[in-house]
Amino acid sequence: MPGRSAPCFTGILAALLAVPLTLPAVADPLSPVRTAELSARLYAAGVALADPVLILAAAKLRKTLDPVPTDRTADGASAVSGTPLDWHDMLAQAAPLAAGDAGLEGVIADVRAETGKGASSGPVYSIGTLRSGAVDIYPVVEFLGGDYAEVYVEPTGDTDLNLTVIDGMGRLICADTEVSPIAYCGWRPLDTGSFVLRVVNHGPLSTTYALMTN
Repeated sequence: MPGRSAPCFTGILAALLAVPLTLPAVADPLSPVRTAELSARLYAAGVALADPVLILAAAKLRKTLDPVPTDRTADGASAVSGTPLDWHDMLAQAAPLAAGDAGLEGVIADVRAETGKGASSGPVYSIGTLRSGAVDIYPVVEFLGGDYAEVYVEPTGDTDLNLTVIDGMGRLICADTEVSPIAYCGWRPLDTGSFVLRVVNHGPLSTTYALMTN
């Protein structure tokens, strides 16, 4: 990409990072869980298009997060070690695509050097594994009444994950069944209570995934 200047990239990146401000006002559009989701979407698009600008935008968003691990596991599952997709991994993907472009290489160096100033707390995450066609069920996940609740799943590879949320009365609260590697659900419970989370792997291969909540 010869000839692309750093100011041009800065303008594009600023426009990309303004995208969350246009999301529906269902909750805080810049919440940690929403930020994780948006960064994953940008990263996936950047990898698919071999576009380092999109990948760098994803890395900058992901670096604002401070994920907190929890020992939460699905029914019958053992604890799995690991972390969600990391901004270091994203920059490693961007670096060869930006090779030879001094402006982009400078931005990569800047992102690496940025401190954690302004990092948001959470999301809380746990790591699970699912073979093709399998379901993980988390039967007791508590959310506070009146507060916006968020659940998000992202795999380590390219697959199709679905997510459903069911309340204590067995009622379906939210479902994300689109064909996509990632899935998100958000709702505002009237009362504090436990919810059942179901994660389904519709992809052809086994996958490790991160389950995030606020």
